[in-house]
Amino acid sequence: MPLSEHEQRLLEQLEKQLHEDRRFASSMKGPANVGRLSTRNIALGILLVIIGLAGLIFGISQHVIILGVAGFAVMFGGVLLALTKSATGKVGRAAGNGAKSAAKSNSQFMSSLEERWNQRKRDQSDS
Repeated sequence: MPLSEHEQRLLEQLEKQLHEDRRFASSMKGPANVGRLSTRNIALGILLVIIGLAGLIFGISQHVIILGVAGFAVMFGGVLLALTKSATGKVGRAAGNGAKSAAKSNSQFMSSLEERWNQRKRDQSDS
């Protein structure tokens, strides 16, 4: 079933917005979005959470408030460390050459989607 003129106009508007959104999304990518969670940081963070939890429980059981507060602070620091994105190692390589290859891969992906979409439109107009 062919699309009506109104539906075709809506579809063209959506395609235009899709291209604009893609440019907006790529412009929003920056150093803050680059990086991965480091396995080393996660392991150290978990270790700090366990040590902090032990300090918190020991401090509460012995009525040593300072030790409990310090244990909580260590736990909090462990969680922050575990969730911190790495800025070196594999990420450094990804930020350099990897970012270019990712952009190229994304471009190829979008091109193939556009080609398939155009092929469908041609097939529908032929019918």
